[in-house]
Amino acid sequence: MQIPEYYNPVARDIAQALVDGFDKHYRLFRECNRGAKALFEAADWQGVQRAVQGRIQFYDERVAETVARLHGEFHAELLDDELWQQAKLYFVGLLANHKQPELAETFFNSVFTRILHRDYFNNDFIFIRPAISTEYIESDPPSYRSYYPSRHGLAGSLLRIFRDFGWRRPFANLRRDIALALRCAAEFLQGQWPKREANFQIQVLSSPFYRNKGAYVFGKVINGGAVYPFALPVLHDADGGLRLDTVLLEPWRIGVLFSFSRAYFLVDMEVPSGYVQFLRSMLPTKTKAELYTMLGLQKQGKNTFYRDFIQHLQHSNDQFVAAPGIRGLVMLVFTLPSYPYVFKLIKDVFGSPKEVDHATVMRKYQLVKRHDRVGRLADTLEFSNVAFPSARFADELLQELRQHAPSQIEENNGRIVIRHLYIERRMKPLNLYLMSCDADEKARVVRDYGLAIKELAAANIFPGDMLFKNFGVTRYGRVIFYDYDEIEYMTDCNFRVMPPAPNPEAEMSGEPWYPVARNDVFPEEFGTFLLGDPEVRRVFLQHHGDLLRAEFWQRRQQRIRDGHLEDFYPYPEEMRFINRYPQRFGARP
Repeated sequence: MQIPEYYNPVARDIAQALVDGFDKHYRLFRECNRGAKALFEAADWQGVQRAVQGRIQFYDERVAETVARLHGEFHAELLDDELWQQAKLYFVGLLANHKQPELAETFFNSVFTRILHRDYFNNDFIFIRPAISTEYIESDPPSYRSYYPSRHGLAGSLLRIFRDFGWRRPFANLRRDIALALRCAAEFLQGQWPKREANFQIQVLSSPFYRNKGAYVFGKVINGGAVYPFALPVLHDADGGLRLDTVLLEPWRIGVLFSFSRAYFLVDMEVPSGYVQFLRSMLPTKTKAELYTMLGLQKQGKNTFYRDFIQHLQHSNDQFVAAPGIRGLVMLVFTLPSYPYVFKLIKDVFGSPKEVDHATVMRKYQLVKRHDRVGRLADTLEFSNVAFPSARFADELLQELRQHAPSQIEENNGRIVIRHLYIERRMKPLNLYLMSCDADEKARVVRDYGLAIKELAAANIFPGDMLFKNFGVTRYGRVIFYDYDEIEYMTDCNFRVMPPAPNPEAEMSGEPWYPVARNDVFPEEFGTFLLGDPEVRRVFLQHHGDLLRAEFWQRRQQRIRDGHLEDFYPYPEEMRFINRYPQRFGARP
């Protein structure tokens, strides 16, 4: 960008208005996150859910406020290019000592692109690449604390770690829990504790991560050139005391906590880039985009994802193709084989018997974003007006786009602009997975499919269309639901027992012999379209036959209406200390 010779004071005032808008957003964001500690201590689980859901709106609300201010005070839509370039330069200067410069730059982009049409801005006007480095930004308190077991011992250091978090609710038996965590670590290391080097230390992120009914402590042990990451979930016990529930030591298990199929964390961070940098040192396979998103900074996650995606396009040459699997009636789905995501857009006309419209489908996706996904719903990145190079689309895919979603695409100057797009992590469709796996894996994944439906039901979600093609299997072998056009709240459904047929002719008819309202659901019908494979049917009925009875669904509905929130564990329940070492909790082994 060429620096103009003369500066306009209006540009400086615009830059300050943009910084003010962002600072207000992040102040409210931090206040919400700080409040999670009190909610956790009070066991106010409904409050935790409300905080996560309400916080999602903060960003768009502040962007809208700032856009309105720029229109009202500066007639932003009438400003010339030179003034916008000056405003950007002033903005960069105001970020020199800022604690969240990367987030502020994204906020600038969000505001600017709301004011001007995409045809009227280029790299001179928005931040295509970061202008301010996020390295070495000082934080008060520091992003992480260091502890030295050579002085206090491993158990003593862990005691200090938990006491430093300052939870007012006491631990039931912290020394017992720490002893169990160290026992797990010894088993993980196969009893071979490494020799302690001069730099032996434990580093722990200064703020706990709150979600659902838990608080998570993330850290790593450094010894010589070796790094051992860990995560310690803290829950409430049956008597209201705090306890360590388990210890996670394998990076991939820790990474599951940051899966897009789970709700966002509440974390108080003065310098979020410091937290992302620390987490990436623990979890090198996690991208910055994934981590920013799971820290509740979805817009930064989107921005970082898009930058990564554009870079990938520049360094690859394969073509976008239709995603494998049965074609959907509502969504057109394509993928880039070299990139682990799928791209979804809403068709112009839905296939029979779908009765929803575009607005309804978009509301369903918003429902999922705001809801606790309990590890069973794929989160999506939502984009508008995304430009792709036309040459990267296979001819067959281009024909599908033109035939099924012409109103959603615009073709010009070698580009295809998709007006509204959802992007999800790619999974293998469950129907294809079942066709290719062996008998043992088929049994395991059918059991997990049933568990996924039950966990969604406990979280007040009814999938609607439970066909295997609407579920996927993740790289960790977990079954996830990803087709949302028929999703409903459990409490909005009416689960009914199918009345007996009045005569044989009615039973043989293709039409129901009983009245059916829009939200009526007859669970005993599920088996007809789900259980055609005899082996799938056997395993499903053995483990989840209750899903075919209305009573199961009605009981779950009542628990939800009674205000009961179920416990969900993002790790196998056999890893929980209470199950792994029952004798230490007064239970029989």
